[in-house]
Amino acid sequence: MTETTTTARAESFIAGLPKAELHVHHVGSASPRIVSALAARHPDSKVPTDPEALVDYFTFTDFAHFVEVYLSVVDLIRTPEDVHLLTYEVARELARQNVRYAELTITPYSSTRRGIDERAFMAAIEEARKTAEAELNVVLRWCFDIPGEAGLVSAEETVRLATTDGIRPEGLVSFGLGGPEIGVPRPQFKPYFDRAIAAGLRSVPHAGETTGPETVWDALTHLRAERIGHGTSSARDPKLLAHLAEHRVPLEVCPTSNIATRAVTTLDEHPLKQFVDAGVIVTINSDDPPMFGTDLNTEYGVAARLLDLDERGIAALAKNAVEVSFLDEAGKRRISEEIDAYTETWLSR
Repeated sequence: MTETTTTARAESFIAGLPKAELHVHHVGSASPRIVSALAARHPDSKVPTDPEALVDYFTFTDFAHFVEVYLSVVDLIRTPEDVHLLTYEVARELARQNVRYAELTITPYSSTRRGIDERAFMAAIEEARKTAEAELNVVLRWCFDIPGEAGLVSAEETVRLATTDGIRPEGLVSFGLGGPEIGVPRPQFKPYFDRAIAAGLRSVPHAGETTGPETVWDALTHLRAERIGHGTSSARDPKLLAHLAEHRVPLEVCPTSNIATRAVTTLDEHPLKQFVDAGVIVTINSDDPPMFGTDLNTEYGVAARLLDLDERGIAALAKNAVEVSFLDEAGKRRISEEIDAYTETWLSR
């Protein structure tokens, strides 16, 4: 079998494979079609209305530039109707890739500070979630994250929205921290994570994407992280890798994102294999897929190449995400069994 045939076979297998996505951003998942439609609604924005022009617009020079562009798209989400449209369309794209379950990272502060009523915002995402589950067979859950660049004011607002009865949405399962890492030390957010954890939410901060392994240590020590978003620089600290492996703290790995933001120079230099060889649990994710010209299926193809996986190996990688998700046990069992059944049927052809 030629390399081309093997790649095509893997891509076909991945396309039909039931999957879970644990690190994907709400606004960052807006397709060019949706971004251009939103830009047309709000012509005062600098975001292009031509989907083809968005390809150049979504070409980043570094992580700071990525944040700047990302926030310009955030500024297009101005009404509850915008929120509902975006959320449902993200679910549609996930369903197209046979994603059965996704934990979507949402930054409510970015919307409430722009004037969207907080209760209307929650109602919009919840209505979209329930409709998507009924119509598209994809289960959505929310991670509310602090936009680190906005400081402690945003942390206070995010934890209030995440923990106040009558505002906190039913689908909320976790609490995160995103945005730039440089100049945004993790320990300052400890009181807010403590409050979220006390309210029953799980801790999933970004760390070690554009800074060193000390940021991952801070996330573990001060924020009590149960999973780490990216964690790319963990590869530079053998003690950290050993700790992650021993304590079964998964890394949410997003290969193409790391290249697009210049966190890693090339895919061949990506530390994914180093993580796996060290015994660290990894999940494969798409982060902000349209902005990076990727999707979850593509990321699984990248991982399969970097790890030299056959179909069973790819299926095992998909089951990692299910097993370390915050879905209930019955839901985990259902998707894992579906992955197994799909794999056995595929291999018996």
